[in-house]
Amino acid sequence: MAIEGGMKCVKFLVFFFNFIFWVCGVALIAVGVYALLALGRAPVAAVAASSWTPLGVVVLGVAIFCTSFWGCCGAWRESYCMVTTFALLLSLIFLVELAAAIAGYVFKDKVHGLVEEGLWEAMRRYEQDPALATALDTFQQEFSCCGVNNFTDWASVGNRTVPRSCCRVVSEACNARPGPATVFDKGCLPSLESWLRRNIVVLAAVALGIAFFEVLGVVFSCCLMRGIRSGYEVM
Repeated sequence: MAIEGGMKCVKFLVFFFNFIFWVCGVALIAVGVYALLALGRAPVAAVAASSWTPLGVVVLGVAIFCTSFWGCCGAWRESYCMVTTFALLLSLIFLVELAAAIAGYVFKDKVHGLVEEGLWEAMRRYEQDPALATALDTFQQEFSCCGVNNFTDWASVGNRTVPRSCCRVVSEACNARPGPATVFDKGCLPSLESWLRRNIVVLAAVALGIAFFEVLGVVFSCCLMRGIRSGYEVM
C-alpha cells in the first residue's frame, strides 16, 4: 500500500508539473509574440536576424504547450507509451534549450555587430521605407538619441540634415541647423544594445526556471513509467 500511495503521489506530481508546463508554454508564446511586436517597432526590424530569437521562443512555447498536453493525458490514463513519449520529448526540449543557451553565449559578441548594422541599414533606408522611418523616429524620441554613434552619422548616409525626431524640442525648423544644443548628441547604438540586453535577461530567467521544472518533470515521469511497467495500480 505504501508503494501504491507513493506512485499515486508521483502520478499527480506529473500531472501538476504538466499543468505548470502548459502555463509556461502559454507564457512563452505570449512573451515571444510581444517581443516580435516590440522588434517590429524597433529600428533594426529590417535585419532578418533580429526576429529569429522571439520567433524561436514562440515555437518553443508551442512545443511545450503540446508536450504538456500529451503528458497530462498520459499521466491521467496511466499510459506507459504516452508517459515515455512525454519524457523523451521533454528531454529533447531541454537539450534544445541547453544548445540554444550555449550558442547564445558563444555568439554573444556578434550581437554588437548585428545591432550596429541594423541601425545603419535603417538610416540608409529611412526615406524609402516609411514603416522603418516611423520605427526609427519613435526609437530616437523614446531614448533621446540620434544616429548610430551621434547625430553626424546622418550626414554620412547622404541626408542633408537629421530627422525631426532627433530634436530635443520638436518644432518645424528644429533640425535646420543640427547641433548639440538643438538635437540629441547621444547615439542610439548604446541605448538599443541596453534595451536588447534587458529583454534577453528576462528571457534567460524564464528559460532557466522552465528548464528546472523540465528536469523535475523528466524525473517524475521516469518514476511513473517504472511504476506502470512494474504493474502497480496507479489510481
